[in-house]
Amino acid sequence: MRIYGDSISGNCLKVKWTADLLGLAYDWIETSVLAGDTRTSDYLAMNPAGQVPLLALDDGKILAQSNAIILMLAEGSALIPANRYRRAKMFEWLFWEQYSHEPYVAVARFQVHYLGQAVCDLEPRIVERGKGALKLLDEALESQAYLVGDKLSLADIALVAYTRVAHEGGFDLADYPAVQSWIARVEQAAGIKN
Repeated sequence: MRIYGDSISGNCLKVKWTADLLGLAYDWIETSVLAGDTRTSDYLAMNPAGQVPLLALDDGKILAQSNAIILMLAEGSALIPANRYRRAKMFEWLFWEQYSHEPYVAVARFQVHYLGQAVCDLEPRIVERGKGALKLLDEALESQAYLVGDKLSLADIALVAYTRVAHEGGFDLADYPAVQSWIARVEQAAGIKN
């Protein structure tokens, strides 16, 4: 299989980390958003949304959206809890990540770190909601090692992707000590090196 991804994207890296952790064989196709690789006619033919990551299976099937991809890759593995309540909690975190975390933490990071915008010039709503997301994570992790109890799940891999680099968007992770400890645990458990 082939994974089309941009190495600066947390959404892409969570797919890579999941595949690596599970020992899956794949070819990584570096696909730069900044260079316009996702806007070429060949790429748009595969994914009309023009987004990364994109998974191209050996049988020709294509799958987009990072959380859909990691769910498919991890099907039947310990990264998806067998208990239906815990599995539902994992889904809850995955949905929350894309709706209430990524649009603020990742967007702030992209604007500051890659587009050179000053933190003080960020839209106040982005900063406020990003801090709120990090606070919610911190509170959830004060009483448990991982987001769905005591074991690493896809929820942790999905949320660590942008949380671990939130400082690049102007968020001070020192304000979230439980998050900092969790990042270290997830990086170690998932074998995330950089």
